[in-house]
Amino acid sequence: MLHPKVIFRIIGMLLFIEAAFLLSSVGVALFYDEHIIVPLLHSIAAMVGAGSLFVLLCRGSERNISRKDGYIVVTLCWLFFSLFGTLPYIFSGYIPNFTDAFFETMSGFTTTGATILNNIEELPKSLLFWRMMTHWVGGLGIVFFTVAVFPIFGLGDINLFSAESVGPMRAKLHPRISVTARWILTIYIALTIICAISLNIAGMGRFDAVCHAMSTIATGGFSTKQASIAAFNSPAIEYVTTLFMFLGGVNLSLLYMAIFKLRPMTLLRDTEFRTYAAVVVSFTLVIAFGLYFTSDMGVAASLRTSLFQVVSVQTTTGFATANYVLWQPLLWLMLCALMFIGACSGSTSGAMKCARISILFKVMWNEFKRIVHPNAVIPVRMAGKIVPTGVQSAILAYTVIYIFVLMVGLFVNMGFGLDFLDSFGLSVASVGNVGPALGHYGPMDSLALLPAGVKWFCSFQMLVGRLEFFAVLLLFSPIFWKRR
Repeated sequence: MLHPKVIFRIIGMLLFIEAAFLLSSVGVALFYDEHIIVPLLHSIAAMVGAGSLFVLLCRGSERNISRKDGYIVVTLCWLFFSLFGTLPYIFSGYIPNFTDAFFETMSGFTTTGATILNNIEELPKSLLFWRMMTHWVGGLGIVFFTVAVFPIFGLGDINLFSAESVGPMRAKLHPRISVTARWILTIYIALTIICAISLNIAGMGRFDAVCHAMSTIATGGFSTKQASIAAFNSPAIEYVTTLFMFLGGVNLSLLYMAIFKLRPMTLLRDTEFRTYAAVVVSFTLVIAFGLYFTSDMGVAASLRTSLFQVVSVQTTTGFATANYVLWQPLLWLMLCALMFIGACSGSTSGAMKCARISILFKVMWNEFKRIVHPNAVIPVRMAGKIVPTGVQSAILAYTVIYIFVLMVGLFVNMGFGLDFLDSFGLSVASVGNVGPALGHYGPMDSLALLPAGVKWFCSFQMLVGRLEFFAVLLLFSPIFWKRR
């Protein structure tokens, strides 16, 4: 049974929280004496006004949230955050077109990192900070963030948490959801602060360091520079960014256990982490080998360039120090494969995740064994534990849906006149929340000239990819709306 008043009361309270996040941009505007304080305040007023209206109209609602309510709240929450998140861009006049503003905001909250901007350096620092804030909040998840920071609102419900938590392997550090959320938030904040300090020491300015730290740990990809990390032309900055992108792709629960609980072997014993590290190392070496023999780069430059691009693409961050679409086709095709694989479950990255890929290969290998030994009972194991058949079925279903949504995007994009490579690259980058695509929409290109219809469908792909399909697509299923 659905509870509309409960749903919209929660949406109203979440809009208050979005206004609080935007208030930080007002602080940045005041600090740098910028002229867009009034548009930012108007945006905050609109968020608070809409939130107040929802809360007042839904007074006296029940506090219990059903599982169905949880899925609706999560989907609507991301939509409303993206809708109201456009206001600073529109009211300030820096992105006056609503389609472009919505695309930029959805790309921010879903940590995709694709942009329609051609003049990033011209934006005020407060708007640049808001772009990064959308990354940082969306990296953990809007509802997840709220459960961790604002338990006073009574949003620590398991049904909300489950609806937004993504990945095949969900770690629970504490029986209470709110405690688990706060512990994960602690490691998230700690990594952001350490990353900002490290980037500043490496030669990046303080403001740029803070912004890039928020984007890096969230594996988002927005930058304060049009040329992304390449604009700084610093090997030290590249190595620091690479390290923290890699950490952003690690399961945050494992990082918490390894760092705060002083159990570093937890990482090394984790099958998914070992797979993730092995993919990074192997792809880096192969691509570096290719760059060394197909370009004028030396050994060190080839390794550094390869490592940065591999980690950036696999973690779905989307930073760039080179235009990989100009490389030999085999090299950028390998990066395209990484767009599918992704990093670890329980991290801020997108795409399939290493755990799913590992289980899929194990299921496939077991099928070969069953053909030879039809009566044998061959379980699928992950980290020494048997993977339940229900989880295997869910992963197979997820993979089919992933390919289906990707192919629909390919057809939609081609229907708007894009060629195959551009269409395929945009679809892969949107569904996987990668950001940079292929063809004419690579890591150094803006998506400003895309048809409006493509921008809207890519925004939809970003959302379903970030929430891993089921939470959103379930709402389009007739069975979801049946009264039971």
